[in-house]
Amino acid sequence: MPLAQSLTVDGIELGTPSFWRKPLDERHAAFARLRAERPVAFHKEIEMSVAGAVQGPGFWSLTRYEDIREASRKPWLFSSADGITIGETQPEFLEFFGSMIVMDDPRHAKFRLLVQKGFTPKTVAQVNESVRVRARQLVVDARERGGECDFVEAFAAPLPLQVICDMLGVPAADEKQIFDWTNVILGVGDPDFGGSIEDLGAAALGMFSYAQALGQDRLTNPREDITSALMHAEVDGQRLTAAEFGSFFILLAVAGNETTRNAISWGAKMLTDHPDQRAAWMADPSLTPSAIEEIVRWSSPVIHMRRIATADTVIGGQEIAKGDKVAMWYWSGNRDESVFPDGHSFDIRRANGRDQEGYGAGGPHFCLGANLARREIQVMFEELFSGLPDLEITGEPDRLQSAFINGIKRMPCRLSV
Repeated sequence: MPLAQSLTVDGIELGTPSFWRKPLDERHAAFARLRAERPVAFHKEIEMSVAGAVQGPGFWSLTRYEDIREASRKPWLFSSADGITIGETQPEFLEFFGSMIVMDDPRHAKFRLLVQKGFTPKTVAQVNESVRVRARQLVVDARERGGECDFVEAFAAPLPLQVICDMLGVPAADEKQIFDWTNVILGVGDPDFGGSIEDLGAAALGMFSYAQALGQDRLTNPREDITSALMHAEVDGQRLTAAEFGSFFILLAVAGNETTRNAISWGAKMLTDHPDQRAAWMADPSLTPSAIEEIVRWSSPVIHMRRIATADTVIGGQEIAKGDKVAMWYWSGNRDESVFPDGHSFDIRRANGRDQEGYGAGGPHFCLGANLARREIQVMFEELFSGLPDLEITGEPDRLQSAFINGIKRMPCRLSV
């Protein structure tokens, strides 16, 4: 993508809500300009509250692939313990969002080891079967309805939500409530999902309380689900408390639902925009691994994560002071021309797609659910190709207003059945 001639580095304001309302092409051009001219740039920070705009302390932006990778792999220099989004996490919310994604080692390592004990070969096999059964049923239901529908509502949103709920042992009757809570938590700033800090607090408290009750129930009445396995797992004689499970439940439900939902949605849009690639994938299943990686690279469902520098350091040739915020823009790293030639193009045959940073850029916080996400993307498109081979997206996505999640709220599609 050529750099917009009227665009200047000083005019790019990644920390303002207005930037994230710009068309995608303008955003891409801005990041391309930063990578080329100021790959480690300082940006002012404007947060919106009920009282209006609030000036934050500002942050450094890492926009090149290698700099993002370096920060991710030096957790002792770039801490996640104070929060993962550019805006400050209010202290009262840390209890809800205090799972391993906002921990540093050694606590993070012990917590992750404990959580991994819930993902035994038996439970993983059950999850894989759940993905196939759920995806196939969504396609059957859509075929029966026929006509036009919202792709997000019919396919992309329910699959990861249902699979996560199956994993955790959440009753089907509660799935919509879990879905609504996740929308509010990741939709702060978007009026469709409440948009206020007060709404975020209510959703977090609701999900946290629900999870604590579920975990406590499985502690005394274990079943064949991951909640039971997690509540009874031990590391060095320690188990998860109900509160710790509550925080992990929020992480798993939100991260496991929203990110895969948006990868599937963007994948459907790009395959409609590139019918030749859709036809090639349908004809040649050996393209599946590279197609999945390209969908995740291109969509970058998580736009950024931020860290705090724990000491004075240098990255990308730029001095960073202890205590400064550092934002790792996966959205930009996944289009870095030095790693992904013609990175703005969608190409399911891309040879190095596995290098994408959509699940993080390595290090201790690499996404625990990356393989599950890949499985869900693969199976959803396999079922769509076999059951609804002529499905196409018929309108532009209604995008989430967010600097954190590259979300699609609604997107029309047509079914030829």
